[in-house]
Amino acid sequence: MSESETVAEGDALVLSERISLSSFAGLSLRNGLLNLVTLTLYRFWGKTEVRRRLWHSIELNGEPFEYTGRGVELFLGFLIAMGVLVLPFLLVVFGAQFLGPVVGALIIIPFYLFIGVLAGYGRFTAFRYLASRSTWRGVRFWLRGSPLDYGLRWLGYSFLSGFTLGWFWPTAQRRLAAPLWDGLRFGDRRFRFNFDNAREQGVYGAFAIAWVGGVIAYFVLVGAMIAILGPSLRAGGAPTEPRLADMAGFYLLFGILGLAYILLLAPYHAAMLRSIARGTSFEGVRFRLNVRWFELAGLTLSNVLMITFTFGFLMPLAEARTARFLIRRLSTEGQVDLEGVRQSPDMPPRTGEGIADAFGFSPV
Repeated sequence: MSESETVAEGDALVLSERISLSSFAGLSLRNGLLNLVTLTLYRFWGKTEVRRRLWHSIELNGEPFEYTGRGVELFLGFLIAMGVLVLPFLLVVFGAQFLGPVVGALIIIPFYLFIGVLAGYGRFTAFRYLASRSTWRGVRFWLRGSPLDYGLRWLGYSFLSGFTLGWFWPTAQRRLAAPLWDGLRFGDRRFRFNFDNAREQGVYGAFAIAWVGGVIAYFVLVGAMIAILGPSLRAGGAPTEPRLADMAGFYLLFGILGLAYILLLAPYHAAMLRSIARGTSFEGVRFRLNVRWFELAGLTLSNVLMITFTFGFLMPLAEARTARFLIRRLSTEGQVDLEGVRQSPDMPPRTGEGIADAFGFSPV
């Protein structure tokens, strides 16, 4: 019996949204001003309010989700990460500079490897916290698995991607998605991630376009920079001080390169989103995400420009636009008995995504 046939009767899963972008525009302004007044300290409570409004605006079968996290949890998690991990690491790196190049390298290299593990560890714990503070009909989501194992996977896959000049990364992304979605639970029911289903959506063709286009864009950038610096180089030496026009040209080039990368990567990102959604199921219900690359490119470009030109003030609005974009394109196949779902006895984490927030890669 196939996975889709395991549930004969039950409820279809219908996801919908009623996100008001004007409401999030006002919230963006309020959060931005409070962050300025508190020197960004308010961001933990601001992020919590954004999530609370987003979750409440997303409905499953006509009933909204609820976010139960608190700003103080995120703040305490951040303090723990800074005190236990970040500050000691900075002290060790600073002290190693006085021990000579050989001894310093023997100390620094393991710590950089530790950072790689920590990046994966933080992503896992951030996802776990977000799941544990998300409920529907009072039933909590939660995540099984080891954050340390995930961190080691992250480090290993990063090395393999580097050795293959990036070509292993699409496979790595699927393998890193598996522990998150296969370990996710809703009450006493589980999600699953199936690699064979995920592979039904090809990603390497789009990745090849992004890889080749990225290399070409890089060399075009280098050539343009040489052309800008050409008069100084022909004069017989390195430029002493960049002119204002040169600096403006450099910023313009990097801006154009960034926009080009967004367009080049959009087909790959869209394909990967479709692949992960296709590989994910919940008690026999399979998911589909109908994301087309040009739609994703338009969303990403507009969000980046909006955040850049407002100095980050409109980040909550960008998050709301992204959530609305994805929910409107997400569909399901199959049924599940939602009435039979029971709360899990597992205890949720007490603090927030400290490591993820300390390093700036919180999931939302």
